[in-house]
Amino acid sequence: MLKELKKKRRYLQLSTVLGLPLVAIGGWFYPVLGFLLLGCMIAGVGIAFYRGRAWCDWMCPRGSFFDLLFSSVSPQKRIPSFLRGKIFRSFMLGMIFLVLGTQLYLAWGRFDQMGLAMVRVLTATTIAGIMLALFYHPRTWCHICPVGTLGNWVSRDRHPLVVGQSCTKCKICSKACPMQLQPYEFASVGLMSDSDCLKCSSCIASCPKKALGFADV
Repeated sequence: MLKELKKKRRYLQLSTVLGLPLVAIGGWFYPVLGFLLLGCMIAGVGIAFYRGRAWCDWMCPRGSFFDLLFSSVSPQKRIPSFLRGKIFRSFMLGMIFLVLGTQLYLAWGRFDQMGLAMVRVLTATTIAGIMLALFYHPRTWCHICPVGTLGNWVSRDRHPLVVGQSCTKCKICSKACPMQLQPYEFASVGLMSDSDCLKCSSCIASCPKKALGFADV
């Protein structure tokens, strides 16, 4: 079941991954492509209101890029706790939006320059994400991505993961999770309250006890 799910996710990610080079590379030649980044930001946060961070699983071109290209070369180290923390994530959110907002303000009314501002930010953050993937884990950037952080904040209790009483805390679910989450830690309360869940179902497919599933909340 897990093998089939991985194959399905791979096909879905292949259908979106080209969106990243389209903007990050093509945007330098056709700056208006940068506005596609704005669309991704709106979509990512909008979907989070209803399905949590499902956008970040395969609909996000950059998330797909990290999974497809770096899963086999990343050292797969534990993502540092400070990168997951609210303080650092809030700082990154504020800093990136301040930089982007300032550039958009200075370029206001000139659509090519406004688009180029978004291309610059996308390129810089993608390079940062690649470095983190090579040092730690493919999805490290996804913990500090501004859109991911906003999605985390607005998706509280949306489509939560149910952890059944049959859970034996074998930790197989955590090994399967692309975000290194630990569903087994929530066995005593029955619901995982970590809003960084991508709703990818990898943990569900990997659980030998069939103890996991999503609630329609």
